[in-house]
Formats: sequence, structure tokens, C-alpha cells
Amino acid sequence: MGFWLERRILVTGGTGFVGAWLVRRLVDLGAEVVCLVRDAMPGSLLQISSYAGRVVTVRGELEDYHLLERVLSEYEIESIFHLGAQTIVGTASRSPMATFEANIRGTWNVLEAARAHQDTVSRVVVASTDKAYGDHAGLPYTEDMALMGRHPYDVSKSCADLIAQAYARSYGLPVGVVRCGNVYGGGDLNYNRIIPGTIRSVLRGERPVIRSDGSYTRDYLYVEDAIQGYLALAEALSEALRGEAFNFSGETPTAVIDVVRLILALANREDLEPVVLGGALAEIPHQRLATEKAQRVLGWRPRHSLEDGLRETVDWYRTRG
Repeated sequence: MGFWLERRILVTGGTGFVGAWLVRRLVDLGAEVVCLVRDAMPGSLLQISSYAGRVVTVRGELEDYHLLERVLSEYEIESIFHLGAQTIVGTASRSPMATFEANIRGTWNVLEAARAHQDTVSRVVVASTDKAYGDHAGLPYTEDMALMGRHPYDVSKSCADLIAQAYARSYGLPVGVVRCGNVYGGGDLNYNRIIPGTIRSVLRGERPVIRSDGSYTRDYLYVEDAIQGYLALAEALSEALRGEAFNFSGETPTAVIDVVRLILALANREDLEPVVLGGALAEIPHQRLATEKAQRVLGWRPRHSLEDGLRETVDWYRTRG
């Protein structure tokens, strides 16, 4: 608790799935948290908990530089976790311009505001993703691989990632980058994602739907392990780590169909045969992250197996109706 006690933290995207888990952890650790929120989401994890009343909420958009600059100045922000983004692959394909505005412009706005307040801002952690690597022939992805997104969402994250590195190396901004696999857990309201969507269908007694042919493989990471990664990097950020990126994943790449079948088994609904559409577009077939660097430098490693994490996730949705 000592490191974060009374530190003034800005979390962008604080009412999002991962953002809400991070905000709750920071509050528990004694931090003074400010959340930048674009839209009010009544059913979001942060709003349905008591934590919403324990943080400062600022309504606005990442595209508004002057708002970000005001927040950093007015609340004397010391640390920033930049998680705010348009995170849905399908939405990015339908609305690339809005995605680029939020994910690319939004990132340089956060970093430029931090640069203007380097006298108070001592660390910035930027959320990237395994999608930023694009489609490499060789797997697993290591942090020194080129960022070569090709589709709108992937490109937006490649650009944001590179911009974060540029601010660290050109201006000495204390920035670190987190690249996670597919993060899952209770409280994710984006039901077009395979895990919450499958769980919701199963709990309703409906057959789960798979957009692809089910063979796509992904690394999955339980949200509590992801939060530990964010905090480990933030706490370790120093001049030596400035501009560095770290992969976080469960290192057990799993086919989508196998994830769905595991959820069916955990929910005791193996009678619900998945509907396989075979029509996913603008998605990378196979992804896998190496986490040796995070383990060696940060002492981080996942604590939850995929089965254990999914069991907790199914239980979360079941107990909350």
C-alpha cells in the first residue's frame, strides 16, 4: 500500500472494463484517483460498486487537449494510466476515423499534456495490445518485434504505441507501454467479445456464436493478472525503463472454439453446441506473446490459469444475473 498511498493518479477510461478494475485496486491501495470518462455507463463495473463515489470523475473526451491539460494542472496529477480508447475491432472497421481520433490523437494529447507538466508527472503507463504487432510469421511476439498493424484497430494501436515511445525517447517523458493479450474477467460489458458474449449466451440457455471458424488462437489473461502487470510497470518505471514496452499474457495460446467449450463445461451446459459463422474479417489468425522480459525485469508472472480465470469469470456473471 505504501507506494500508492495518497498519490494523485489520472486513469483515462476508468469506467471501462480493465480501467474499472485498475481504479478499484488503486483506491484500495490508498491512491487519490481522477477518472476521465466520455460516456456515463450505468451498468459498468465502476458505477455498480461503491468505488464510483470514492474517485473524482471528469466528463470529457481524449480528443480535448485543453481538458487534459486542465485536469493534470488542477488535480496536480503525479501518475497517469492511459487506458481510454475505442477497443472493439468490429467498431474500428465500421468507423475507422473515430477510432483513429480516439486512439491516436487521444494518445498524443495525453502525452503532450504530460510533457507540459513534467515537473509533476513522474510516470505514464500507456495501454497497448498484442494487436499492435500485426500479423508476424514468427511467434511468439517479443517486445523488439516491429509494430505492423494492417487493419484499422491494429493500426491505431501500433501508432499509439510508437507515439508513446517517441515521447519517451525524444522528450525524456517517463513512459512505459503495456502490451496485453486478450484480457477477460467479470464486468466486461462488451458482449461482442468472445468470453463475455459466450458466458451471457450460456447463462441464458442460448447457443454461443463464434464469428470466425473457431480456429483463431489467442493469448488470454485474467484481469487481475493484467492489473498486477500495470502496477508492476508503473512502480518500476525509471530512467532505465523509459520508453520500454512489456508483454503480459498467460502464455497459453488457445483456439476460440476451445475457449468456448471450456466455458460450456464450467457452466455445465455442454449441450449448447456453438454456432460457428466462419465470417470474421480484419482479424489476425494467430497471436502469442512472450513474457520473459516482464518476468525477468518486473518479477511479474500470471497467477491464474485459463481454467481458473474462466471459472471466476463465469461465477461473477452468474451471481450478478
